[in-house]
Amino acid sequence: MLARVILSGMLDLDFDLADPANFAAGIPHHLFAPIREADGLAWSKDSAYGRGFWSVTRHADLVEVSRDAAMFSSELGHIQIYDIDDDVRDARASMIDLDPPVHTRLRRLVSSAFTPKHVQDYAAVIDERVCRCVDAFVANGGGDWAQLVSNPIPIGVICDIMGVPDADHDFMIELTDHLVEGTSAAELDPSAYGNTRPLRELPFNSPAAFGLDDYARRARRTVIDAPRNDLISKLAVVEVDGEQLSVTDFARFFQLMIFAGNETTRSAMSHLAMLLAAFPAEFERIGLDRTLVDSAADEIVRIASPILYFRRTATRDTVLGGTPIAAGDKVVMWYCAANFDDTVFDDPLRFDVARTNARAEVGFGGGGIHFCLGAPLARMELAAVIREVLDRGLRVELAGDPVHVESNFVNGVEYLPLRVVACN
Repeated sequence: MLARVILSGMLDLDFDLADPANFAAGIPHHLFAPIREADGLAWSKDSAYGRGFWSVTRHADLVEVSRDAAMFSSELGHIQIYDIDDDVRDARASMIDLDPPVHTRLRRLVSSAFTPKHVQDYAAVIDERVCRCVDAFVANGGGDWAQLVSNPIPIGVICDIMGVPDADHDFMIELTDHLVEGTSAAELDPSAYGNTRPLRELPFNSPAAFGLDDYARRARRTVIDAPRNDLISKLAVVEVDGEQLSVTDFARFFQLMIFAGNETTRSAMSHLAMLLAAFPAEFERIGLDRTLVDSAADEIVRIASPILYFRRTATRDTVLGGTPIAAGDKVVMWYCAANFDDTVFDDPLRFDVARTNARAEVGFGGGGIHFCLGAPLARMELAAVIREVLDRGLRVELAGDPVHVESNFVNGVEYLPLRVVACN
């Protein structure tokens, strides 16, 4: 029995929905479907993640939460399910952990670099990276798509924008991998990357956050002495309300840009390859009608739901989806559930590259002030891979079992063995 109704408009779960083991093989649709179909919201009791929380699984409810930052705060509690201590909240906070007006001022600093018009400037760089990585994959007759394609492309692009040297890209991948491990059941070495701080003070409770912080501080010192035409240099000297960013705020920005600019896209890129192997006929449809590339990219994000959830905290008593919510309650937006809401998406488990409302997916957030800044860039990268696959007539099949990231936060793929079965 998955759950039982205990009050009108409330579902009491009798299992730990947030257990990372539930996501070891990808999105647990069998768990989310009955929650989404029941009246009201679902309640998870206190667990290893701290106080209990409400699960938002329907598309309309999730969009409502996303677009009402005054009612559902990112800053009041935490953006992940687990609780953090009040005394470390400020020390851990980056832009996505903040509410207006501070969030608004900070987002404005970097938003111009990621507008749909501006990201077109990166098209040639993206195409070149995609071609080079797919070349290596095809020349090898296949291999680990995650290692050869998904990992190097997004981190390469965001590092180019930031100004991180090529020689450090693998280190950035390593650090973001270890950040994600903080959302799993893995035991982390507190002293990794030279960390001397208690893990409770670090984002994701991971020493990799210290490693990124240390790298950012050193990068800032470099560009202060010799500015370049990149985002690191811009952030090092930019002013907010007449003051420059502190070294700490700069480091937080750097960590956010590296993680957010990489993790979502590389996860979606691995799911793209799994869908290519499972549904070659859908990609043949795109080959016959290249106008479907954009809708296919959106559909891949919907199916992949690369970030599984974000949390908000209610600022005052309210009602959501027919369920009373108390001030201070944790409200978890499960993007991986709302993206399969059959009141919005027809036959939602079906991969359909011509889905007319694929852009309604919430894989980049449900709108509002925290909508993913890098969504245009991620879509461009996915579209570039789709075109490269079609141009080569590339067909692949699984050469073993994929290994998913065991995390309740990221729907990532650690290992994706594929073999090439056809290529022009």
